[in-house]
Amino acid sequence: MSKLIINSDDFGYGRAINHAVIDTYQEGILTSTTLMTNTPGFEQAVELAKKNPKLGVGVHLVLTHLKPLRDDVPSLVDETGYFYRPDAYRAGLAIADSAELYKEWETQIEKVFAAGIQPTHLDSHHNAHLFNEHHEEVLLALAQKYRLPLRGNLETDQAYQTTTYFEPSFDTVSVLEPFEQEQYLKSLLERIKTHESTEIMCHVGYVDEELLKQSSFAEPRVHQVEMLIDSPFAQRIREDEAIELVTFADI
Repeated sequence: MSKLIINSDDFGYGRAINHAVIDTYQEGILTSTTLMTNTPGFEQAVELAKKNPKLGVGVHLVLTHLKPLRDDVPSLVDETGYFYRPDAYRAGLAIADSAELYKEWETQIEKVFAAGIQPTHLDSHHNAHLFNEHHEEVLLALAQKYRLPLRGNLETDQAYQTTTYFEPSFDTVSVLEPFEQEQYLKSLLERIKTHESTEIMCHVGYVDEELLKQSSFAEPRVHQVEMLIDSPFAQRIREDEAIELVTFADI
């Protein structure tokens, strides 16, 4: 039997995303999410997670959104005290000190533990751990310290606990033409069944003013909610006896 994790990033971002995560878990095939700790919706997300204890909750480590939890990480922030945006790293305008990054991400993980949540795994917002090898090394060190699995998209040869397959392209499903979408989902179903364990990365959400102001990725989130609750793809996953819906705690 193939194990399938369907993980939605950005839990804790705000009310609209929080409620979409819970709806897609309770009514659909979502099994897992990753929690941001420096965002307005963190406390609500923790409350919702505790009411849904079988939902897998990992830590969505943040480097590029709002402000850090610590005030002693100057290399991570601009002159306004906010995290640098992803483009600053891509352009070489921001260089995170590895020790400071470790401290900040460690603090974010500890905040999740302190809130009474046992995290199932680690990944990062905007895939910040892939910006360079130093970020990746920090993530690997933290995974080793806390004995937590990681999302399976690292470029390192170093061993770490993860799924045997990672599917990164589900976010594109809403922009595909109907025929292309059907072909993609059919192919995805086949890939799931040929691997021992799979993570599908997704970003479910409802749209509110906060999301529209903060994110360029809004409308596709709503489509993903419907795709994972009420679609032929969701029904196929539910009915396929060769697929077991799980969390990172089960791999």
